Amino acid sequence: MRQAAAVTQARGTGDDMARRGRARRISRPLAAGTGALILVATLTACVTGSPEPRTVTHPDSPAHLAEVTVQRIEYPTSHEAPDPAQNWADLYLPAGEHRDHSVPLAVIIHGGVAQDGQGADSFDSLARALTVRGMAVYNIEYRRVGTGGGWPTTYNDIADALDHVVEVNEKFPAIATDDEVVVGHSTGAQFAAWGGTRHTLNHNEVGAFPAFRPTRIVSIAGTLDSVFSARAGDDRVLNAIGGTPLQVPARYATVDPAQNVDPGTPVVAIHGTADTVVPPENSRRYVEAALKAGGKAELTLLEGEDHASIVSVDSPAYPKVVDAIVNASVAELDKVVETVNP
Repeated sequence: MRQAAAVTQARGTGDDMARRGRARRISRPLAAGTGALILVATLTACVTGSPEPRTVTHPDSPAHLAEVTVQRIEYPTSHEAPDPAQNWADLYLPAGEHRDHSVPLAVIIHGGVAQDGQGADSFDSLARALTVRGMAVYNIEYRRVGTGGGWPTTYNDIADALDHVVEVNEKFPAIATDDEVVVGHSTGAQFAAWGGTRHTLNHNEVGAFPAFRPTRIVSIAGTLDSVFSARAGDDRVLNAIGGTPLQVPARYATVDPAQNVDPGTPVVAIHGTADTVVPPENSRRYVEAALKAGGKAELTLLEGEDHASIVSVDSPAYPKVVDAIVNASVAELDKVVETVNP
């Protein structure tokens, strides 16, 4: 279980965080990461006609980019040998000036941890939409159930990918990493919320002692109340955590967002009213739990959107999702849930 004294020491108070503001964009000191940084092919903003991937052993951090670029990073894993086909993230950099600590970062974590084939590539359009708005994007891939993942490998992969942001920032100092947003869809939203509260974990819990800590969360159709999802028979949650709440209660106590609210980390939950895969009641229950715990959270319902359409570029709600992420990123920390209004 959580220790309040440890949480206070790790974060400081919510007022302390808010006073840092978004205007400063100065990274706090970060410990050096481990493992080699491997960058694969710079791609243009045009999806078609991209060059073949190539390894870049000595990446540079240009002061100005004429167009959006995408570079693939293989992140090291701390608990078992990595799978280069799955342990990677795409780093998107926007066009324009790249002064140190000037480009806000959004981390994206896809869902589809279990039976479906959704991967990080499915969020290429969302990542590009955010770079057009001046953000850098770190779009994570990880091992899933059936491809070497499951408990605890998938969670270790997510933690390792997040912590590798430290080394990415050393190679690309234009990226701001001191007060950033992590975005997740479906089970990816549960991973995102967990990623934003890893600093509260005890030393023996999966993902403890993060090197990189996002400070604001955007959940899209998220399984934010994992116990509720599991009891409703959601195989995504059951497979990711490796059992039911009765079978592995300690795991749920560690990774279930509804049981691990950090009052200093605001959460914006977006859900479609027509979602039958992860019903909006899941987000509603989390927001209620967060408010009860003294946290800041808000639920925005998008009429008629289902689990897939809410992240589809063809949906009329798509620009609202992009706006919500950008707004959550640029708002003062203590105003995040107030200013996000898709």
